[in-house]
Amino acid sequence: MRAIIPVAGPGTKLRPHTYSQPKALIPIAGKTVLGIIVEQLYDAGITEFVFVVGHLGDKIEDYINQEYAHITAHFVYQNLREGTAHAINITKNFVANDEVFIVLGDTICEFDIKEIMALPYSTLGIKKVDDPTKFGIAELNETDNETIVKLIEKPEIPTSNNALVGLYKIKETAELFNCLQLLTAQGAGANGNFTITEALQCMINQGITIKTFKVYNWYDCGNKDSLLESNAVLLKKFNLGFTQPITYENTIIIPPVTIGNNCQISNAIIGPNVAVGRNTIINKSIVSNAIIGSYTKLNNVVIENSFVGNDVLVNGLKRNLNIGDNTELNFG
Repeated sequence: MRAIIPVAGPGTKLRPHTYSQPKALIPIAGKTVLGIIVEQLYDAGITEFVFVVGHLGDKIEDYINQEYAHITAHFVYQNLREGTAHAINITKNFVANDEVFIVLGDTICEFDIKEIMALPYSTLGIKKVDDPTKFGIAELNETDNETIVKLIEKPEIPTSNNALVGLYKIKETAELFNCLQLLTAQGAGANGNFTITEALQCMINQGITIKTFKVYNWYDCGNKDSLLESNAVLLKKFNLGFTQPITYENTIIIPPVTIGNNCQISNAIIGPNVAVGRNTIINKSIVSNAIIGSYTKLNNVVIENSFVGNDVLVNGLKRNLNIGDNTELNFG
């Protein structure tokens, strides 16, 4: 089995960070979104990966080659932003008729991947959501509540709340690529793009059985607030406590926290729910519920519920006060 990971999107909801960093390389819980996905698939036995890159694709290629040299990696450039179906279709020469496991590049989920890989049929990951209009939706057979009857991309009037999370294990690869080519021949789909949901519905129309599996947890990394929430949850899973054998001067660490290599921290309170990148300097500061990038310097600041990028300098204000009784000050 081979993995296909589309990571060509511009990640507009995470700007300004994605102006200079691909969304897939956004840091989370001491790793990156893409790193978590690759490690999950590799641990399940997948060693050959096809990455569909576009926006800042050279950074993704460099990252994979440096951090995951032990995998077989292919890179396909999607120069035109024509949706997920187009992204998958351009990988055909690297996949042939092998089974594939497709994971969208911003999808972090918990599920039994080895069990899913062993299933003798195609299957898609789903999770119930409150607002189905934002997702591809699966309508299921009422008899087994597992076999897909119909797939709809972002329905205006949903008939199901089973959302596709971005995990697709496809056994009938040749039929998938045939449907992808049929979509391309028909012209642009919804909103000018082709979606993988439409291609999978084409397979169902041809009589191919596609079933679903439920994911235990689905971590949203689509915007700053959801990224910070996912960072906090994953820190608790990855780090039961702060175990780094380094003592920082006059500093209190409140787990869960992860701190990258070669950081200089003094006179600070760090945590809870903080991920700090490499070679970062933090002095006279309090940081909680935050992601702090690499090569960044924080001095004399209070940072909370924040995402601070790489190579950033944040200097706080110093105040010399002479305050009388019965006074309330709020510096915001």
